[in-house]
Amino acid sequence: MSDNATPVATFSHEKIETSNFLMIVLILLVVAIGGLVEIVPLFFQKSTTEPVLGLKPYTALQVAGRDIYLREGCYNCHSQMIRPLRAETLRYGHYSVAGEFVYDHPFQWGSKRTGPDLHRVGGKYSDEWHRIHLNNPRDLVPESNMPAYAWLEKNPAGAATIAAHMKALRIVGVPYTDAEIAKAPEDLKGKTEQDALVAYLQSLGRTLK
Repeated sequence: MSDNATPVATFSHEKIETSNFLMIVLILLVVAIGGLVEIVPLFFQKSTTEPVLGLKPYTALQVAGRDIYLREGCYNCHSQMIRPLRAETLRYGHYSVAGEFVYDHPFQWGSKRTGPDLHRVGGKYSDEWHRIHLNNPRDLVPESNMPAYAWLEKNPAGAATIAAHMKALRIVGVPYTDAEIAKAPEDLKGKTEQDALVAYLQSLGRTLK
């Protein structure tokens, strides 16, 4: 090579390690490609996109209860994902599958467990048990560090906004009919937030046993 020739740029390991910007760009690129390879196929698998046999969308009261569950941050302490491990299934029941959550937007899977997993809690206790537990958890579980939610017993369920919420859910794929949406405010009349939350909790995990 002559003295006047332009040196060829090298894309060496050393250059990557000594350039913060280049390192960040390449890391993001690798993570993005890896994420797409893992996530995109899930959109085409029936096991993740189709409901399990017998699964039904939440009723209007259960939708209102789920809103309260999210509003009060219950997901910060309670997972709704039972892992396919022997210790998990012995304690909670059948492990969670994606087809049980196709009508959940967003789903409540997670790893945080300050309190027990709630995925299969539906039908495990009576409505009255849940009411007492929400009013003062320590009446039933003395060692509980869960706060009381006594005000839910007095607050009316959100009948004014439920139809709009169900319309939004229909846009993302929940098969609500016009009749179900129109009837929703009537279904919530005379119901409290506690009624709604208990209805939601009692619906969890009852399709697949």
